Amino acid sequence: MLQTPSGGAGHGTAATDSGLMSIGTVLNVLRDEFPEVTISKIRFLESEGLIEPQRTPSGYRKFSNRDVERLGHVLRMQRDHYLPLKVIREHLDAMERGEAVALPTVGRQRDGETVLEVSEGPTAARIGRAELLAAAEIGETELVEWESYGLITPLPDGAYDAEAVTVAALVVELGRFGIEPRHLRAMKAAADREAGLVDQVVAPLKRHRNPQTRAHAQARAKELAGLTVKLHAALVQTALGVRLP
Repeated sequence: MLQTPSGGAGHGTAATDSGLMSIGTVLNVLRDEFPEVTISKIRFLESEGLIEPQRTPSGYRKFSNRDVERLGHVLRMQRDHYLPLKVIREHLDAMERGEAVALPTVGRQRDGETVLEVSEGPTAARIGRAELLAAAEIGETELVEWESYGLITPLPDGAYDAEAVTVAALVVELGRFGIEPRHLRAMKAAADREAGLVDQVVAPLKRHRNPQTRAHAQARAKELAGLTVKLHAALVQTALGVRLP
């Protein structure tokens, strides 16, 4: 269960007397469990209708404890169950209506349609090209360009990992600051090197005959990935001489 602060003490910018929190405070709360989350990610989830924070007369976002709790559910379902945002939104909305619904996971593609299944464990998500274009709100030309730079890569069956939606959203967000996809090739190369290092560490566990040991490899890979993300963020902040909220 995601823990939210009472009054926001100790989490950067304090919450208001009404119990509402700024986006910077929410980011600090979430990062305890989701070190990879960013302000851009939170804004993107808002744009996708996953949360509806209040706005001050000046236009600043103010988040309630319920908003933060819902954000935690969204991020957890993305991380642990690899679900597209549309499926997550429908699932959470059904829960809030008091409906008893089983947690779906995205399985295979059938005739170009996403097939939802009920599963007790994580299953790698597969989304179609049209679904990716719609979720990222981009055109075919942009996607082809991003693929040429290796920022997004289709799976062998022509579909995409659900994480491609997050990558696409961040590429769009960076583009608003004048950072073009071709500028991101260095980031992609660095990410590939980091992934290779993690894979090298867990490779012996993956090859083990014991199923529990192989399952432990996945957990270890997630842990190492989280640490590399934290280190990468810290190194960038140090190089820029800035501190992220």
